[in-house]
Amino acid sequence: MSYVTRFAPSPTGPLHLGHAFSALTAFDRARAAGGRFLLRIEDIDRARCKPEWEARIFDDLGWLGLAWPRPAMRQSDRLPAYRAAVDRLAAMGLVYPCRCRRGDIRAALSAPQEGADPAIGPDGPVYPGTCRGRTMAGAGPEDALRLNMSLALQSAGMEDISFVETAPEPPGPATMSVAAMRTGIGDVVLARRDIGTSYHVAVVVDDAAQGITEVVRGADLFAATFIHVLLQRLLGLPVPGYHHHRLIRDAAGKRLAKRDDARAIARYRAEGATPADIRAMVGLQPSG
Repeated sequence: MSYVTRFAPSPTGPLHLGHAFSALTAFDRARAAGGRFLLRIEDIDRARCKPEWEARIFDDLGWLGLAWPRPAMRQSDRLPAYRAAVDRLAAMGLVYPCRCRRGDIRAALSAPQEGADPAIGPDGPVYPGTCRGRTMAGAGPEDALRLNMSLALQSAGMEDISFVETAPEPPGPATMSVAAMRTGIGDVVLARRDIGTSYHVAVVVDDAAQGITEVVRGADLFAATFIHVLLQRLLGLPVPGYHHHRLIRDAAGKRLAKRDDARAIARYRAEGATPADIRAMVGLQPSG
């Protein structure tokens, strides 16, 4: 099997040094394996994604020396594929509608509960299951759709969720028990009311469609990978390997975000930096 990986940014702001490190890491791994590097534009959040940021992504990556097949996959073109995946899970009886807003969830979690703090999962505080008794027959246009984690794990018939981790210093064991999935991740959102899908669904559907054999991304997404492996099993999709690389952080140790314009690739370019300089800043070897 030939090696295929991807870089999948969202056009919601300027690419920074963290993005450069991720894209270059994926590109270098593809080149070393004699494989393919793909670009995917994750633009399902239409309220925040802007054409000018997408154009900047292409410009910055090209300047860094990266190349990829054109045209790049764009998630906004693939909403029917995501809908079909959610519908398939719903037909399996694993999905329920949820009318809870963030404030409702916070209120439910703040109620006295044996003195324990709420668990924090990949998407934030673990959902308390307020709407779990609802059925899809009562779903409305204002509802989000959630995965019933307990039923999903039963359907998958797995004793634990695991994947192959290829990073030299993984952020944790690449195995999670079903008990930990229930209590530490919970009933994640599969389709948001405003965009009709979620990152979790879109990423597994797209990785399968693009034939990705290894997902290269930041260690901050390590816990979310267990959700993705479960969805891949449920949907009959291939499970790629995963390479969760270190994060690029500022002087205070905080990981970079889109708001860190001072570390935007475009700013370094304007100040005269070269692609080799960017590689050095993020601790990568010169391209050869």
